[in-house]
Amino acid sequence: MPMRTQIKDALITLLSAIKQSNGGVVTREMARLDDFLERGRSTLDPQLVHFLSQRSYAKAVMFLGGESDIPVGICGGRAGRPTDK
Repeated sequence: MPMRTQIKDALITLLSAIKQSNGGVVTREMARLDDFLERGRSTLDPQLVHFLSQRSYAKAVMFLGGESDIPVGICGGRAGRPTDK
């Protein structure tokens, strides 16, 4: 099974476990995602690496689902930061 598919499966399981307050599954899936990130950092899409390293798991699922209108967050540069004016 390709790593991207495994990552998407782990993300879906993690997000479901968070909703169900299942700490054991949350811990397990976060460890799996950290492992995927470590092993795939040089071969995965840089945007996916960014989402995983920042633990932006919902955005990672959106990215893997092919969505193109992923919301910009604080990490999105100036477009994501409030202005001082």
